Amino acid sequence: MSVAKYAWVVTIVSLASIASGVVAEPQRGVSLVDKVRGANDRFKDVSVAVAEGYAPIPCASGVDGGAMGVHYVSEKLLKADTVDIAHPQAVMYEPGADGNMQLIAVEYITSKGPAQLQGQLFNFMGAPNRYGLGPFYELHVWAWKPNPRGAFTDMNPNVTCEHAH
Repeated sequence: MSVAKYAWVVTIVSLASIASGVVAEPQRGVSLVDKVRGANDRFKDVSVAVAEGYAPIPCASGVDGGAMGVHYVSEKLLKADTVDIAHPQAVMYEPGADGNMQLIAVEYITSKGPAQLQGQLFNFMGAPNRYGLGPFYELHVWAWKPNPRGAFTDMNPNVTCEHAH
């Protein structure tokens, strides 16, 4: 079939589909942020993180504003060095004025790279670093508190360490 005839057939089929009301909707997949939220909603209660072996490290704020919050880190998962959507190496909370910890994000960490989670590339962190770790790859996922800088950036300008103890 010539290109002109092929184009004509495609146009006729498309118009027939529209006329009959049978128009294929584009496939809408579940975003990585939504998948992370679904896999880790259990951490909304900080006691779940503690029960699963996560321990807090001090609240991390940025020099250009914003913060990452208090990381609850799993040493066991850090040592395992695997990326599993339902088992992040760190769970991040923002301390509230009332003392409650609000789940805001998770962080995946691995020394194996270049790393990615369902197509989203991790950021490389060289050594020495403020965490005392060797070189590693990390990915923050702001699944509970929107980040105007992007869902996968490190610092969130809408997070504060003001109420951290």
